[in-house]
Amino acid sequence: MLPIASTASLRVYVSEWENGRRTLSGHYAKILRALLGITDDELSSEAQPTALPAADGYDELIERIDEARNVSLTLVNTFMDQTELLRTIDRQMGAASLVDQMTAHLTRLEDALTFAVLPTTRRPVALALTGAATLAAWQALDVGAVQRAWRHYELGKRAAQEAEEPMYLAHATAEQAYVLCDAGRPELAVQLVRDAQRLGGQGMSPRLRAWLYAAEAEICARAGLHDDCRRALELAMQHLPSGKEDRDPDMLSIFLNERHLTRWRGNALALIGDAEAVDNLYAALDTTDPTFIRAKAGLHCDVAQAHVSRGEYDEAQKHLREARLLASRTRSVRHRRRIEQLTQRL
Repeated sequence: MLPIASTASLRVYVSEWENGRRTLSGHYAKILRALLGITDDELSSEAQPTALPAADGYDELIERIDEARNVSLTLVNTFMDQTELLRTIDRQMGAASLVDQMTAHLTRLEDALTFAVLPTTRRPVALALTGAATLAAWQALDVGAVQRAWRHYELGKRAAQEAEEPMYLAHATAEQAYVLCDAGRPELAVQLVRDAQRLGGQGMSPRLRAWLYAAEAEICARAGLHDDCRRALELAMQHLPSGKEDRDPDMLSIFLNERHLTRWRGNALALIGDAEAVDNLYAALDTTDPTFIRAKAGLHCDVAQAHVSRGEYDEAQKHLREARLLASRTRSVRHRRRIEQLTQRL
């Protein structure tokens, strides 16, 4: 049993707590939390450290529900446009400068989904949330915040399930496999990326299916599964739509055409020491989009990887210097880690 002051003393304490003249100790905070069923944040806010909640909190709840009900398709499109803007900035400047903006963006979307009641409102918001959460996860992985990346992918997967969008679920699951790869569990990552293909079902767009096979190829290469890597690359080429278009209209977070896949193929082949990798990677380097700064840093790492595998260390050093410069511009922890790993092999 917790000891407490007398009834008379408690009356004085309560008055002083309410008026901010006495600091609420941990001892009494524990008692009040149990009695009132509230959290530390509700018990101790900055504005009124000891203010107790009103007996009826339904007004505020209904107000939030009404706000969520008024979320229109136009506003959902605005959320998606914000995600697209953050994606563009990330591509050119890196993720490190976007943490606060991305966090605020996710919070707004999560709040809109939390207080939305009917499926007609929830599903569009959930779809916007899964795209934002997946982007935020990749950004977190890039800056080395691996636990945050994992949690964002879990959020994206839940949102995709809420939105009843298996393609988005497959994409979030496959990207999450890269967290396992970076954590040194490529074998488990192979299982997860293959499960992502199952989750996507038969209705996936050809471009997304090709993207999933390319991701499987890279992850198999990192797991040392050479034959599986080559098989997945062939399947990626078979499913990729022809033409220069790279954006999937059904999955705006997917960029993939023959040029991108050539680079991806070169990366996977370099990881398994295949001599064909160099030609693929130089072809990709000649045609890479100059605005994809972070991707270009990764491409120079890939070329360096291919040269290291062939024992061509001078060429590898040249591309590592380029990669280091670009990684410094985007402050990519993930690329800098890879650069250091390759440097140690020279």
